[in-house]
Amino acid sequence: MAADAESPRLAECRERHVPWRKWGPYLSERQWGTVREDYSDNGDAWSYFSHDQARSRTYGWGEDGLAGFSDDKGYLCLALTLWNGVDPILKERLFGLTNAEGNHGEDVKEYYFYLDATPTHSYQRWLYKYPQRPFPYEDLVQVNRSRSRHEPEYELIDTDVFAEDRYFDVVVEYAKAGPEDVLMRITATNHGPDAAPLHILPTLWFRDVWTGAADEPRPTLRRADGGAAVVAVSHRNLGERWLACAGEPVMLFTENESNAERLFGKPNRTPYVKDAFHRLLIGGETAAVNPAGAGTKAAAHYPFSVPAG
Repeated sequence: MAADAESPRLAECRERHVPWRKWGPYLSERQWGTVREDYSDNGDAWSYFSHDQARSRTYGWGEDGLAGFSDDKGYLCLALTLWNGVDPILKERLFGLTNAEGNHGEDVKEYYFYLDATPTHSYQRWLYKYPQRPFPYEDLVQVNRSRSRHEPEYELIDTDVFAEDRYFDVVVEYAKAGPEDVLMRITATNHGPDAAPLHILPTLWFRDVWTGAADEPRPTLRRADGGAAVVAVSHRNLGERWLACAGEPVMLFTENESNAERLFGKPNRTPYVKDAFHRLLIGGETAAVNPAGAGTKAAAHYPFSVPAG
């Protein structure tokens, strides 16, 4: 007889093929600047697809995100997006140095920790330390690029961005009530001496497998009828699903498609593209999101002023 709750779940997986592992931490932390997304003529994967492009450019072979959760085929992805009110971009993915930028090669310049998990992904807990000051993107690149391989790396903690404990601990937990019933809980703690703004956006999107594929129907995310904070999901392989969000967040919708105008100076197929939420929050472009409440990428926007401590 099992003395814990996880052993029966493992037995169900093994003996009855109950899909406890269908949803789990399968989402990459970093897809940009890797060989997976290298379509260059010279094989220069590290510079072909940059971090700066990643917010606007869809991937061909995967996706990435913070504390990401997805199905085992990577069709539908759920992850964390943050903004501290001063950063020049939304925090949607890990930042790091490419092979040519770091004095010791590739290196992620973030602080994140995996705290707990079960084998069936029925419970997971993840911690991210998010500065309240502007994230020092350019400083990290320039200082590390100027150092030789005989010198130590210039780390995020060396920039004093965490001085006076002005940062958030953001904890993301996932818990399953059943193989297809998942709860995402986000808890943020302000360690600084003053109240600080924090925008939390749980973000749901489809990996783009339809562009250029005539036999792949476009899936849909839409605002559910009668549910202001409910997203209805429709996908030919996953069927019908829902994302229900607590409280009364503003629901945002766009398409997970490249912003060709920003990237390549070419017209966009749709006015609603991958970087719409960045353009809305940071650029104030209200027309960037779809007022019809539909698309292939959606987020629930929760703005907070988090008291000190």
